[in-house]
Amino acid sequence: RSRGALSPGRPHSMSGDAKKKKSAGAKQDPHEKRLRQLAADGRVYFSYAMIHQAVSSCVPRVRAFDPDVIVAIGGGGFIPARMLRSEVRRPILAVTLRLYDDGADGTAREAVETLQWYDGTSGVGRAARGGRVLIVDEVDDTRKTLAYCVERVRRTSAPAAIAVMVVHNKVREKLAELPPDVEYIAAEDVPDTWNCYPWDAASYGRDIFAHEALARECLGREEKDNEKKEKKKKEEEEEENKKKEKEKKERWTEW
Repeated sequence: RSRGALSPGRPHSMSGDAKKKKSAGAKQDPHEKRLRQLAADGRVYFSYAMIHQAVSSCVPRVRAFDPDVIVAIGGGGFIPARMLRSEVRRPILAVTLRLYDDGADGTAREAVETLQWYDGTSGVGRAARGGRVLIVDEVDDTRKTLAYCVERVRRTSAPAAIAVMVVHNKVREKLAELPPDVEYIAAEDVPDTWNCYPWDAASYGRDIFAHEALARECLGREEKDNEKKEKKKKEEEEEENKKKEKEKKERWTEW
């Protein structure tokens, strides 16, 4: 669920006419600038920084929903939920659901399997009963996992309201629907490609440094421009701090 599309994404070739139109255009399409590039294996890799930035972008909408408790769907929703908790101070309940098999191929199952569920009768679990529940996952792929989780939370805890937050919403046909009264928050719509997240690096036989390097290769042009600007800004700030420190030392010497 966290990694696979129904099939790995492939680059699309452009016709000759399309290429001519593209070269004739004076400006780059802003949407195209945001598109990430596929790695050599046809997949898109995301870094921890990318995920953190995406989660932070959802904070205003999450605060407006004002949840009493966060339900994190494992394994992919655990880390985004923890990132969110640093900005939205709410307790986290953990559930583990499985639609895709573990491993690099991510084979899809027919039905969602529950591996772990929270105890709604004690501790933080009581906050879900009659409260406002925010369900967090890393990606909305087929929507089967989210729909299952919403239905089970509603059945077992009877919350006053439910919202769903995902880091990435894949633009594709969904195999399940969410109830109309469930608020939906997605940090970003992404193409239906094969997504690789940093917490799954070992599943692909890579260490985290190799994964992060691939994530940088997949950056869209707009993201790369922003990264360069941030790097330049940081270098200028460091240079300014060095200059101030030098002037401070010179004043002390003169004194």
